[in-house]
Amino acid sequence: MKMLVLLAFIGIVASLGTALVAMMRGDSSSGDPQRSRRMARALTMRIGLSVLLFVLLILSHTMGWIQPTGLPVR
Repeated sequence: MKMLVLLAFIGIVASLGTALVAMMRGDSSSGDPQRSRRMARALTMRIGLSVLLFVLLILSHTMGWIQPTGLPVR
């Protein structure tokens, strides 16, 4: 489970990096539609991965695969 969460975080950060590169590459005055499509696709993937990770964590907690540890009570 830890590996799956780690892979999801890596995917989220990678898609953010892809969107950043697509945004920064090229001349902003040219209005390249291909660049906009790439950036939108990368950000859509990030949102999808974030929602998938959230649902996976809720499902894992419900199924008992993970347990919350919380803060120690004094």
